[in-house]
Amino acid sequence: LEGYGENQVTRVFRHDPVDFRSLPPAIRLLMIANIVGFLIALVVPDMHNLFGLVPQQVLFHRWIWQPITYLFLHGNLWHLFFNLFALWMFGMPVEAQLYFMYATVLIAVPTGVKVFNWVATMWKGSLTFETPMLFAIGFLFLFTLGGFTGLVLSITPVDVQLHDTYYVVAHFHYVMVAGALFSAFAGIYFWLPKWTGKMYDETLGKWHFWLSLVFFNVTFFVQHFLGLAGMPRRIPDYAVQFTEFNMISTIGAFGFGFSQLLFLYVVVKCIRSGEKAPEKPWEGADSLEWTHLPTPAPWHSFETPPVLK
Repeated sequence: LEGYGENQVTRVFRHDPVDFRSLPPAIRLLMIANIVGFLIALVVPDMHNLFGLVPQQVLFHRWIWQPITYLFLHGNLWHLFFNLFALWMFGMPVEAQLYFMYATVLIAVPTGVKVFNWVATMWKGSLTFETPMLFAIGFLFLFTLGGFTGLVLSITPVDVQLHDTYYVVAHFHYVMVAGALFSAFAGIYFWLPKWTGKMYDETLGKWHFWLSLVFFNVTFFVQHFLGLAGMPRRIPDYAVQFTEFNMISTIGAFGFGFSQLLFLYVVVKCIRSGEKAPEKPWEGADSLEWTHLPTPAPWHSFETPPVLK
């Protein structure tokens, strides 16, 4: 809190009202751009997802509005992300901190809508739990948990305590490892039969999922408690009171790493000795590579545009 006046600091913690007319013009412009862009993204219909809350038939032709929707929605979302980065990296007046706090909390709206989309898509569906589906559900669980901890960090008075602690490390890995690694595993298992023409070992694939899920949580869940207890990140050593949780996290990290050796074995076994894959191993596979190409897919897919029925 060095460099801030006492009245400024206490005003954030007491939630005293702030006169936004006193904010710098650049901050007010950022706020207006975020709010207007996000509201337009919610209203204008979008063909590919549920961000558009108004049916397409009510407003305008989708071929006109679809690019505009993507421009406002995804451009505004990345704008919020960059604002969040600025909050992490640079000091700023308390009024600016309030704006960035509001902008950070606002990120929860589009991501929350997407989580609702994914859950609602599965609701009352005829689900089968092969390895790709397990990794997709694992991604959804971990990503949502990481989003909740992100909401905690978005509140400026809380972030004063948790900034640069292992709570941030845990939050980041729940979002990014789930968002990148678990979804990548789901895609690899889903398309592996199309790439190789052979089926992977389903039992070993499920073992890979459960080991990864368990050891991932053993590694990173305890780091929330380390951060709440005040352990900073990016240090070569830690105080003795953090030993037990760090030991648990280390055991989980080794287990998670060794679990990926099983994944490599599954892929190599599939390529070398897997059973011949059917043309369409997944009931819900209806994209062009499954409906218009043989298994395995040829080196060059389409000489002419495929005919869709």
